[in-house]
Amino acid sequence: EEPQPTVVPSCPLPGKICDVVRSERPRSCCGMAMAGFRTSKYQVPEWHRRNAGVYYKAFTASEEAERGRAESQHLMKHAAASAQRAQEHSKTTLSQRLQDVHFWRVELQKEIMELDAETNLLAAQKLRLERALDATEVPYSVVIDNLECRERRQPPDLVIDEVERQLLKEADLIRDIRDLLKRTIIQATTQIRSNRIQKENCELDWSDKVETYHIDDKCVGYCTDSTNVQFHPSSVKFEENASTPKSWAQFSHDNISSAEQEKLASVQLRSLINSIIHDASEDLRMQRAAVNEAFDNRCRELDDAKLRLEQHLQQILKDIADEEANIVNLKKAIRDKEAHLKVAHTRLFDRSFRPNIELCRDEPQFRLISEVEELTVFLEALKRKLMESEQNLKNLEETRMKLEKEIAVKANSIFIDRQKCMSYRVRYPVDLEVASYK
Repeated sequence: EEPQPTVVPSCPLPGKICDVVRSERPRSCCGMAMAGFRTSKYQVPEWHRRNAGVYYKAFTASEEAERGRAESQHLMKHAAASAQRAQEHSKTTLSQRLQDVHFWRVELQKEIMELDAETNLLAAQKLRLERALDATEVPYSVVIDNLECRERRQPPDLVIDEVERQLLKEADLIRDIRDLLKRTIIQATTQIRSNRIQKENCELDWSDKVETYHIDDKCVGYCTDSTNVQFHPSSVKFEENASTPKSWAQFSHDNISSAEQEKLASVQLRSLINSIIHDASEDLRMQRAAVNEAFDNRCRELDDAKLRLEQHLQQILKDIADEEANIVNLKKAIRDKEAHLKVAHTRLFDRSFRPNIELCRDEPQFRLISEVEELTVFLEALKRKLMESEQNLKNLEETRMKLEKEIAVKANSIFIDRQKCMSYRVRYPVDLEVASYK
């Protein structure tokens, strides 16, 4: 702090009041005429006082000048020493500031490189998600095709069996996996954007630190012998938007802390993506195995059912042949019984022409009547049996047609499940996790 110059308090010189004695003489006309000149002149005492004042002022000025020169010498020496100390202190402060700026610059650069590497890793995981999402299109199309093919089963076999339930479960699983992959891709895209925004903030801070380091390093090199120094009076002030050392350090600390948080979130998201792809691959593999097992079981059931139907069809065909032969035998038996009935009726008819007393209820007459009754009963029984046999033959024919239709339905179902569905499921990706790397 510069010393204040000594101030000599000013005070008026002591003055002596001189009274002029008025003349008691009567005023003359001559005196009246000279009155105007006398009023504009000093008196001798006044002249002495004025000279004394001039001498005093000169003496005071000399003393003040001598004192001022001494103070100036002291001030110059003090100012030179103070200026040198201030300059050295400023240089030391700038050097310390350079170290602080360099520290934060290195930390920011390290964080930028780590965040950039983490962003690249997350982008690679996002690419895996997109490939996995593309890989789910084939399984989904296979499942939809299986369901559509099985809709073409004929009504007796158009049932909601275990294969149908497993296929619907697989379709729901693939849709859920696709939705999960899409949401995770959006989350990864958002995280990559956040990483890049935070990286940009760190890069801006790092760039400011680099520029500040160059400025302060140039300022450290300035000295009184520098040729590129000049007056900048307008810079001797604090800017309104200037930060404090605490807020300056806190700003970089906050940037690094935010970058660390984003990096941690990115690492966790990458781990989550690995788990999602692995779990989705395992779920699809297990569900695929369950569907294939259901298809195998259903095809075996259809083969067994078709085999049993074919066996029943063979039996029905044999029964139809036997029934046709039985009908032929029944018709022949009816014709035979009708011939016997004709003979009995003819005998009775001819004996009805016996004359007079010869029209007797003799034993032959009773026997013929009994024979007719017996033959009539047998004929009715045979005719009923013939009707039953014909109805049985008709039922057997209907059963044969039903069996043949059922066999055709089973063959169609086996063709759909085995040839259409199971052969198409060979295109099913082996592993979704492996497909994500391709």
